[in-house]
Amino acid sequence: MSINWFPGHMTKARREIAEAMGRTDVVIEVLDARLPAASRNPLLDELRGDKPCITVLNRDDLADPELTALWLKEFQRGHGVRVVAISAKEKSQAKRLVSLARELVPGRGVAAKPILAMVVGIPNVGKSTLINTLKGRAVADVGNKPAVTKRRQLVKIAKFIMLADTPGVLWPKIEDEADGYRLAASGAIGDKAMDSVQVASFAVLYLNQAYPERLRERFGLDTDSTDPHELIEAIGRRRGCLVRGGEVDLYKASEVLLQDLRTGKLGRISFERPD
Repeated sequence: MSINWFPGHMTKARREIAEAMGRTDVVIEVLDARLPAASRNPLLDELRGDKPCITVLNRDDLADPELTALWLKEFQRGHGVRVVAISAKEKSQAKRLVSLARELVPGRGVAAKPILAMVVGIPNVGKSTLINTLKGRAVADVGNKPAVTKRRQLVKIAKFIMLADTPGVLWPKIEDEADGYRLAASGAIGDKAMDSVQVASFAVLYLNQAYPERLRERFGLDTDSTDPHELIEAIGRRRGCLVRGGEVDLYKASEVLLQDLRTGKLGRISFERPD
């Protein structure tokens, strides 16, 4: 099953990014540290070409630190790419990008030749949060749902460094079903694009295999079941997601699981590893 979720503004955004790339000195590619491969848009990589790039693994505070260390090594192999793992909400961490941008474009960053950096990434990966942190105040719209930013804007973040914020862009068709589920579980894909029970079933099955102790500690589960629907039902009963007759509301229970997963209440969890 392939997933199609490509709102109209994304087509326009892709065209604008392509047009602006020629004027860009440095590309700042923001990925989700919990799923670096699934959150990397191949279209953006193609549009970037050989431009110097800083790859940001955002939400490092939510990701499994051991797996993030492996991902850092993986991305450092790329030519002309610097990679950092940060939380975009932390100013001291975000400021590292300013010095990296100056290193990647020697001779620029002065009055006659200011640096123009472009922030790119899929929806809801933290691009606007990063820009607001670098600026020190809210200049870009943020939200806990995808596709908040709808237009490109230019922001001065340091002396002689300008940052171009762009709308999140997904590729038109996500062929890999597992990638689609990972993106949906993380909140990158709109809730209407995929059934929440199916997404929660994928997530709970993965958690039961990779982080079983976290799942049981968070929801007080005492079942050894490996059936995703049975696990969601058990979560629903523990959280009171019941309807008339004592049946579990699977959709409500699924939303509880996904919300806890997305906000880090299940601990630092990553959805994939380099190998």
